[in-house]
Amino acid sequence: MSDTQPRSENHDLLYLLQGADEFSRDVFPDSAELFKSLAAHQSPHTLFIACADSRVSPELITQTRPGELFVCRNIGNIVPGYGEMLGGVSAVVEYAVLMLNVKQIVICGHSDCGAMKGLALGATLADDMPTVHAWLRNAEAARSVVTARKLEPECVVQAMVEENIRLQLNHLRTHPAVAGRLALGTLQIQGWVYDIGHGSVSVFDEADGAFLTTTEARTRLAQKPSSGA
Repeated sequence: MSDTQPRSENHDLLYLLQGADEFSRDVFPDSAELFKSLAAHQSPHTLFIACADSRVSPELITQTRPGELFVCRNIGNIVPGYGEMLGGVSAVVEYAVLMLNVKQIVICGHSDCGAMKGLALGATLADDMPTVHAWLRNAEAARSVVTARKLEPECVVQAMVEENIRLQLNHLRTHPAVAGRLALGTLQIQGWVYDIGHGSVSVFDEADGAFLTTTEARTRLAQKPSSGA
Protein backbone atom coordinates (compact mmCIF):
# COMPACT_ATOMS: atom_id res chain seq x y z
CA MET A 1 0.00 0.00 0.00
CA SER A 2 1.01 3.60 -0.49
CA ASP A 3 3.06 5.10 2.35
CA THR A 4 1.34 8.45 1.83
CA GLN A 5 -2.23 7.16 1.88
CA PRO A 6 -2.80 4.36 4.39
CA ARG A 7 -5.79 2.17 3.68
CA SER A 8 -9.05 3.25 5.29
CA GLU A 9 -10.04 1.29 8.38
CA ASN A 10 -13.76 1.96 7.93
CA HIS A 11 -14.44 -0.77 5.34
CA ASP A 12 -16.25 1.82 3.23
CA LEU A 13 -16.03 2.60 -0.49
CA LEU A 14 -12.68 4.29 0.06
CA TYR A 15 -11.41 1.03 1.58
CA LEU A 16 -12.50 -0.88 -1.54
CA LEU A 17 -10.99 1.65 -3.95
CA GLN A 18 -7.69 1.57 -2.12
CA GLY A 19 -7.78 -2.21 -2.36
CA ALA A 20 -8.30 -1.97 -6.11
CA ASP A 21 -5.29 0.36 -6.35
CA GLU A 22 -3.24 -2.08 -4.29
CA PHE A 23 -4.20 -4.93 -6.60
CA SER A 24 -3.25 -2.98 -9.74
CA ARG A 25 0.03 -1.80 -8.29
CA ASP A 26 1.28 -4.68 -6.14
CA VAL A 27 -0.55 -7.88 -7.11
CA PHE A 28 -1.28 -7.68 -10.84
CA PRO A 29 2.34 -7.29 -12.01
CA ASP A 30 3.31 -10.68 -10.55
CA SER A 31 0.62 -12.40 -12.63
CA ALA A 32 0.60 -10.10 -15.66
CA GLU A 33 1.16 -12.95 -18.14
CA LEU A 34 -1.74 -14.93 -16.71
CA PHE A 35 -4.10 -11.98 -16.98
CA LYS A 36 -2.84 -11.22 -20.48
CA SER A 37 -3.77 -14.75 -21.52
CA LEU A 38 -7.24 -14.26 -20.02
CA ALA A 39 -7.88 -10.80 -21.43
CA ALA A 40 -9.87 -11.98 -24.47
CA HIS A 41 -10.81 -15.58 -23.65
CA GLN A 42 -11.91 -17.78 -20.77
CA SER A 43 -11.88 -21.55 -20.51
CA PRO A 44 -12.89 -22.55 -16.98
CA HIS A 45 -12.95 -26.25 -16.18
CA THR A 46 -15.53 -26.05 -13.39
CA LEU A 47 -18.84 -24.37 -12.64
CA PHE A 48 -18.78 -23.73 -8.89
CA ILE A 49 -22.20 -22.97 -7.38
CA ALA A 50 -21.81 -21.60 -3.88
CA CYS A 51 -23.70 -19.65 -1.27
CA ALA A 52 -23.37 -15.87 -1.31
CA ASP A 53 -22.16 -15.99 2.31
CA SER A 54 -19.18 -13.64 2.76
CA ARG A 55 -17.20 -16.34 4.56
CA VAL A 56 -17.16 -18.64 1.53
CA SER A 57 -14.40 -17.96 -1.03
CA PRO A 58 -14.48 -20.56 -3.86
CA GLU A 59 -11.04 -19.71 -5.25
CA LEU A 60 -9.48 -19.79 -1.80
CA ILE A 61 -11.14 -23.07 -0.82
CA THR A 62 -10.11 -24.80 -4.06
CA GLN A 63 -6.75 -23.04 -4.41
CA THR A 64 -7.49 -22.16 -8.01
CA ARG A 65 -6.30 -19.24 -10.13
CA PRO A 66 -8.29 -16.69 -12.13
CA GLY A 67 -9.81 -18.33 -15.20
CA GLU A 68 -10.31 -21.78 -13.66
CA LEU A 69 -13.71 -21.43 -11.99
CA PHE A 70 -16.97 -20.12 -13.43
CA VAL A 71 -18.66 -19.06 -10.20
CA CYS A 72 -22.36 -18.69 -9.44
CA ARG A 73 -23.33 -17.51 -5.96
CA ASN A 74 -26.74 -17.08 -4.40
CA ILE A 75 -28.46 -17.41 -1.05
CA GLY A 76 -28.46 -21.09 -0.14
CA ASN A 77 -26.43 -22.36 -3.13
CA ILE A 78 -29.71 -23.16 -4.82
CA VAL A 79 -30.34 -24.50 -8.34
CA PRO A 80 -34.07 -24.27 -9.10
CA GLY A 81 -35.42 -27.24 -11.01
CA TYR A 82 -35.58 -26.54 -14.74
CA GLY A 83 -38.74 -24.62 -15.63
CA GLU A 84 -39.58 -23.84 -12.01
CA MET A 85 -37.82 -20.49 -11.83
CA LEU A 86 -35.93 -19.73 -15.03
CA GLY A 87 -33.50 -16.91 -14.41
CA GLY A 88 -29.92 -16.16 -13.47
CA VAL A 89 -28.93 -19.56 -12.08
CA SER A 90 -30.50 -21.49 -14.95
CA ALA A 91 -28.78 -19.19 -17.46
CA VAL A 92 -25.43 -19.66 -15.73
CA VAL A 93 -25.77 -23.44 -15.81
CA GLU A 94 -26.75 -23.46 -19.48
CA TYR A 95 -23.97 -21.07 -20.50
CA ALA A 96 -21.30 -22.88 -18.48
CA VAL A 97 -22.17 -26.29 -19.91
CA LEU A 98 -23.01 -25.45 -23.52
CA MET A 99 -20.81 -22.44 -24.24
CA LEU A 100 -17.85 -22.91 -21.90
CA ASN A 101 -17.90 -26.72 -21.90
CA VAL A 102 -17.08 -27.07 -18.22
CA LYS A 103 -16.15 -30.59 -17.19
CA GLN A 104 -17.38 -30.41 -13.61
CA ILE A 105 -20.13 -28.74 -11.61
CA VAL A 106 -19.73 -28.45 -7.86
CA ILE A 107 -22.55 -27.32 -5.59
CA CYS A 108 -21.02 -26.13 -2.32
CA GLY A 109 -22.94 -25.52 0.88
CA HIS A 110 -21.38 -24.53 4.19
CA SER A 111 -21.70 -24.72 7.95
CA ASP A 112 -23.73 -22.12 9.87
CA CYS A 113 -25.72 -21.30 6.73
CA GLY A 114 -28.03 -18.33 7.23
CA ALA A 115 -30.28 -19.49 4.39
CA MET A 116 -30.89 -22.82 6.09
CA LYS A 117 -31.52 -21.04 9.39
CA GLY A 118 -34.02 -18.82 7.60
CA LEU A 119 -35.70 -21.81 5.98
CA ALA A 120 -36.19 -23.31 9.42
CA LEU A 121 -38.00 -20.12 10.53
CA GLY A 122 -40.67 -20.55 7.87
CA ALA A 123 -43.55 -18.10 8.41
CA THR A 124 -41.41 -15.70 10.42
CA LEU A 125 -39.07 -15.26 7.47
CA ALA A 126 -42.02 -14.77 5.12
CA ASP A 127 -43.11 -11.73 7.11
CA ASP A 128 -39.65 -10.15 7.39
CA MET A 129 -38.08 -10.99 4.02
CA PRO A 130 -40.72 -12.21 1.55
CA THR A 131 -38.36 -12.30 -1.44
CA VAL A 132 -35.84 -14.47 0.42
CA HIS A 133 -38.68 -16.66 1.63
CA ALA A 134 -39.91 -17.16 -1.95
CA TRP A 135 -36.41 -18.06 -3.14
CA LEU A 136 -35.94 -20.60 -0.36
CA ARG A 137 -39.01 -22.49 -1.49
CA ASN A 138 -36.52 -24.16 -3.83
CA ALA A 139 -35.09 -25.85 -0.72
CA GLU A 140 -38.39 -26.62 0.98
CA ALA A 141 -38.10 -30.37 0.36
CA ALA A 142 -34.83 -30.40 2.34
CA ARG A 143 -36.61 -28.83 5.31
CA SER A 144 -39.39 -31.41 5.10
CA VAL A 145 -36.93 -34.30 5.14
CA VAL A 146 -35.03 -32.94 8.13
CA THR A 147 -38.23 -32.14 10.03
CA ALA A 148 -39.41 -35.71 9.57
CA ARG A 149 -36.24 -36.98 11.26
CA LYS A 150 -37.12 -35.16 14.51
CA LEU A 151 -33.51 -34.25 15.25
CA GLU A 152 -32.20 -32.36 18.25
CA PRO A 153 -32.43 -28.59 17.65
CA GLU A 154 -28.65 -28.13 17.59
CA CYS A 155 -28.37 -30.63 14.70
CA VAL A 156 -31.10 -29.20 12.47
CA VAL A 157 -29.15 -26.53 10.54
CA GLN A 158 -26.24 -28.81 9.62
CA ALA A 159 -28.68 -31.55 8.61
CA MET A 160 -30.50 -29.08 6.39
CA VAL A 161 -27.22 -27.92 4.82
CA GLU A 162 -26.43 -31.51 3.87
CA GLU A 163 -29.96 -32.38 2.74
CA ASN A 164 -30.04 -29.23 0.63
CA ILE A 165 -26.94 -30.42 -1.23
CA ARG A 166 -28.70 -33.66 -2.10
CA LEU A 167 -31.78 -31.76 -3.25
CA GLN A 168 -29.93 -29.21 -5.39
CA LEU A 169 -27.96 -31.96 -7.13
CA ASN A 170 -31.28 -33.52 -8.09
CA HIS A 171 -32.52 -30.15 -9.34
CA LEU A 172 -29.34 -29.73 -11.36
CA ARG A 173 -30.00 -32.96 -13.23
CA THR A 174 -33.33 -31.60 -14.51
CA HIS A 175 -31.56 -28.99 -16.64
CA PRO A 176 -31.43 -30.20 -20.26
CA ALA A 177 -27.83 -29.10 -20.84
CA VAL A 178 -26.69 -31.01 -17.77
CA ALA A 179 -28.77 -34.09 -18.51
CA GLY A 180 -27.33 -34.29 -22.02
CA ARG A 181 -23.72 -34.01 -20.96
CA LEU A 182 -24.21 -36.49 -18.12
CA ALA A 183 -25.64 -38.95 -20.63
CA LEU A 184 -22.56 -38.50 -22.81
CA GLY A 185 -20.23 -38.94 -19.85
CA THR A 186 -18.55 -35.59 -20.51
CA LEU A 187 -19.70 -33.90 -17.30
CA GLN A 188 -19.36 -34.75 -13.62
CA ILE A 189 -21.32 -33.23 -10.76
CA GLN A 190 -20.52 -33.23 -7.07
CA GLY A 191 -21.84 -31.79 -3.81
CA TRP A 192 -19.63 -30.31 -1.09
CA VAL A 193 -20.09 -28.91 2.39
CA TYR A 194 -17.46 -26.47 3.59
CA ASP A 195 -16.86 -26.29 7.35
CA ILE A 196 -15.94 -22.67 8.01
CA GLY A 197 -14.53 -23.18 11.49
CA HIS A 198 -12.32 -26.12 10.58
CA GLY A 199 -11.38 -25.21 7.00
CA SER A 200 -12.40 -28.63 5.75
CA VAL A 201 -14.61 -29.90 2.95
CA SER A 202 -16.85 -32.97 3.00
CA VAL A 203 -17.98 -34.52 -0.27
CA PHE A 204 -21.33 -36.17 -0.92
CA ASP A 205 -20.93 -39.73 -2.18
CA GLU A 206 -24.10 -40.65 -4.03
CA ALA A 207 -23.36 -44.37 -4.02
CA ASP A 208 -23.47 -44.51 -0.22
CA GLY A 209 -25.62 -41.46 0.39
CA ALA A 210 -23.01 -40.19 2.85
CA PHE A 211 -20.50 -37.38 3.14
CA LEU A 212 -16.83 -38.30 2.88
CA THR A 213 -13.62 -36.52 3.77
CA THR A 214 -11.69 -35.13 0.81
CA THR A 215 -9.10 -37.88 1.28
CA GLU A 216 -11.78 -40.56 1.08
CA ALA A 217 -13.42 -38.88 -1.91
CA ARG A 218 -10.13 -38.56 -3.77
CA THR A 219 -9.36 -42.24 -3.16
CA ARG A 220 -12.73 -43.35 -4.48
CA LEU A 221 -12.52 -41.05 -7.48
CA ALA A 222 -9.07 -42.38 -8.36
CA GLN A 223 -10.32 -45.95 -8.22
CA LYS A 224 -13.11 -45.61 -10.77
CA PRO A 225 -13.16 -44.52 -14.41
CA SER A 226 -14.36 -41.00 -15.21
CA SER A 227 -18.13 -40.81 -15.57
CA GLY A 228 -20.99 -38.38 -15.51
CA ALA A 229 -21.70 -38.83 -11.76
